[in-house]
Amino acid sequence: QVQLVESGGGLVQAGGSLRLSCAASGRTFSSYTMAWFRQAPRKERELVANINWSGARIYYADSVKGRFTISRDNAKNMVYLQMNSLKPEETAVYYCAARQSPDGSLYYQGGAYNYWGQGTQVTVSS
Repeated sequence: QVQLVESGGGLVQAGGSLRLSCAASGRTFSSYTMAWFRQAPRKERELVANINWSGARIYYADSVKGRFTISRDNAKNMVYLQMNSLKPEETAVYYCAARQSPDGSLYYQGGAYNYWGQGTQVTVSS
């Protein structure tokens, strides 16, 4: 069982930066693929980025490439999302998600993830 708790959301002006953090419980965190999803009002949930257990495989949605960075610290059971040059249309609730994947695979559909955090609100003002 894994519990995920996000933090770091807030209000930021367009062009600004935020760093989201996700704290995970559980002794096997290092075997999990971790992901950040977001869901804006009246829109479907979308994958922002994910990272495999070693950090050797990383995926970014095209819309965030070059601006967002996902990282993890297995010793601390943490995963991060550094978001730079934020845009108003990126206002959403951001969720951390986890799926056990010792073979290092990445997963791109929300349904593939077994564990979810409660979400943290990110609001980007214009």
